[in-house]
Amino acid sequence: MKFSVIFEAQLADPTVEREHQVIRDCVEQAVLAEEMGFDRVWAVEHHSLKWYAHMSAPEIFLTWVAARTSTIRIGHGVVCMPFAFNHPARVAERAAMLDLLSGGRVDLGAGRGGTLQETSLCGVDRDRTTQEVEEALRIIGKAWEKDELEHHGELLDIDPHPILPRPKQTPHPPLFLACSRTETLRQAAELGIGALVMGFAGPESIKEMRTAYDTARAERGSERLVSSVVNDHFSVLCPTIVLDDGETARNIGIRGQRFFAQSIGHWYGGAGVPDEAVVEGADEAEEMRRAAEQVVARLHEHSIPVRPTSTATFNADHAYGTADDAIRYVEQLRDAGADEIMCLIQMGTVPQEACMETIRQWGEKVIPHFRDDARRRPLGRRTARDQEAAR
Repeated sequence: MKFSVIFEAQLADPTVEREHQVIRDCVEQAVLAEEMGFDRVWAVEHHSLKWYAHMSAPEIFLTWVAARTSTIRIGHGVVCMPFAFNHPARVAERAAMLDLLSGGRVDLGAGRGGTLQETSLCGVDRDRTTQEVEEALRIIGKAWEKDELEHHGELLDIDPHPILPRPKQTPHPPLFLACSRTETLRQAAELGIGALVMGFAGPESIKEMRTAYDTARAERGSERLVSSVVNDHFSVLCPTIVLDDGETARNIGIRGQRFFAQSIGHWYGGAGVPDEAVVEGADEAEEMRRAAEQVVARLHEHSIPVRPTSTATFNADHAYGTADDAIRYVEQLRDAGADEIMCLIQMGTVPQEACMETIRQWGEKVIPHFRDDARRRPLGRRTARDQEAAR
């Protein structure tokens, strides 16, 4: 099993000075993540989503991180793939340059960037985002298969052109797709690319999602594959804050997650602006429950069906507490089918010292537990993930 840290550059009270500082803080966290044994960092592209994500140019952020590190993999994901955000040939060029300069460490994930706020900024046709993402992946998947890229699809025609430079990894960096629904999980599996999964609903939901992904993998043919190389990696988001004082960690983590949930609800669902205040001594679990109730009430008011996904981001049962608490939760995610744990640490109200200490605790206590566990298992009982970790 792999371990990574994911960055949105979230920010409460987003003044210019605080925005600049949070970007520098994310770099500091990424560098520490390598020192503490994490396998990968991910940076997510979003545009104009004040509070929720100030990471508008992850390729620049990741280049800076790559220059300050040497072994950790560089997750350029997700890239907003609709053409008005990023032409697929330009995505391929940037990914290849970063892969070359990082020594072959890049992973490339795709997403829609489908909020009205984002699509209206760049003139994206919201009705075509899913189709454009898939066609972009097809273009990127074959960009370096031959000396020149030629593509004649439903949406784009590209006459023969070389895509330069060539990436270090052959034929290209591994490809992923952001997945939040069964439909996108099936799409990722049928395209032969990895899944980046939101894990807020908990291990049982992850188990169902893994089953859907594996079922589609078992049923797929070769006609929809986007590349000659298949990537069947299943990565799961895991909100976490880990400190010696488990109760403090839980309060800080749930408060950060509530900010995350309210921010995403604002831009994706039309909810009010997120609550930025941090009240010392507040019962954060109770505040989270109230916030979830407000979402349900708003949905009822607008006659919108209340589905499990509507309130998943308000589920507070995650890897918050001590290192032992985190280990127990990650064991559940592992058993549910996670190949990778993407640690969501940098949430808008979480102070930098708590982020850094969480990364240290994972590096010193949580990650070694799973590395050692893989080595201890008898060879006959080891999974492929165990054998890789043991090497």
